[in-house]
Amino acid sequence: MTVHDPIIASASDNRKVIPDDATMLRAAAELTREYSKADPAIYWPDMLASALVGYAALATAILADSTALALASGLVAMLALYRAASFVHELTHIRNGALPGFRLVWNLIVGIPLMIPSFMYEGVHTQHHARTRYGTADDPEYLPLALMKPWSLPLFIVVASLAPVGLILRFAVLTPISMMAPPLRRIVRERYSALSINPAYRRRAPEGAFRRQWFWQEAGVSLFALMLAVSPLFVGWKPLLVYMAVHSSMTVINQLRTLVAHLWENDGAAMTVTAQYLDSVNVPPPSPLAAIWAPVGLRYHALHHLLPSVPYHALGKAHARLMATLDGQSPYRRGNYAGMWPLVGKIARSTMVKR
Repeated sequence: MTVHDPIIASASDNRKVIPDDATMLRAAAELTREYSKADPAIYWPDMLASALVGYAALATAILADSTALALASGLVAMLALYRAASFVHELTHIRNGALPGFRLVWNLIVGIPLMIPSFMYEGVHTQHHARTRYGTADDPEYLPLALMKPWSLPLFIVVASLAPVGLILRFAVLTPISMMAPPLRRIVRERYSALSINPAYRRRAPEGAFRRQWFWQEAGVSLFALMLAVSPLFVGWKPLLVYMAVHSSMTVINQLRTLVAHLWENDGAAMTVTAQYLDSVNVPPPSPLAAIWAPVGLRYHALHHLLPSVPYHALGKAHARLMATLDGQSPYRRGNYAGMWPLVGKIARSTMVKR
């Protein structure tokens, strides 16, 4: 397996002027056409089992008298619910009708209980894949983190740890109040209705069928968040605190994954598809832990930017075929990295360079 050495790679690479590699793009399109179909026999059991294990472990962590058992159960709950939550990424790319009922069920058993309904990501993530938006100020999921100040990385993680508090405030407080105050409603919709990292991003109003999906999902999460907020009055503080600890840990590991999903070296200009690929990251086997911290195909994030319509369960096969087909000089091989921590170190060192 060929991996690109993130320690040697230079953050000064001007990726926006990299021309498209026609051989790589053609091979990616031709070799993976057979992998474009989402398999319900994989999606449903994976998502349902992840949620079932996650909630069972969460209940055990809440009810356990043993601190060791509670911590172990909490860890299992965090990892399983993190995997279940990661299917929201697949929802944004699944073609209509490919998995009937999957969006509804995912929202009912994962999106609403974790306060991350799919409307927060659908219609947002696809803009990150838009050819002319990626890496620009209009990309909701991009910040030039490698070009920012050293304190930006710790802040990036700390903010994620506060996610459950922010989500309760968003849905238990802002949702009901904004329904009675149209000016506030517009602010909530534009600034607090997207799972994005770009603070300058402003969300447009939903339309048509998506508007109806947004309404029932937000109403469901609002009711759930209100129940969470008042739950200590009826069951004490432990269930809420354990839930928030698991949720916070889940969000932190996802933020760490986000931190290494790209190299974050673009300064705002539009990039070619090949440049976007090289600014993104694959962590393929044999990396032993990538399937845990980057589940549901997210370990192949660079490949996903080449082929966003390929379902998560086929990305490993597509990657293997491309590696076997493309020669050693192909840019494709330069998108492969060995693990999380060398990438974190690379980005951290880049933030310390004087500009």
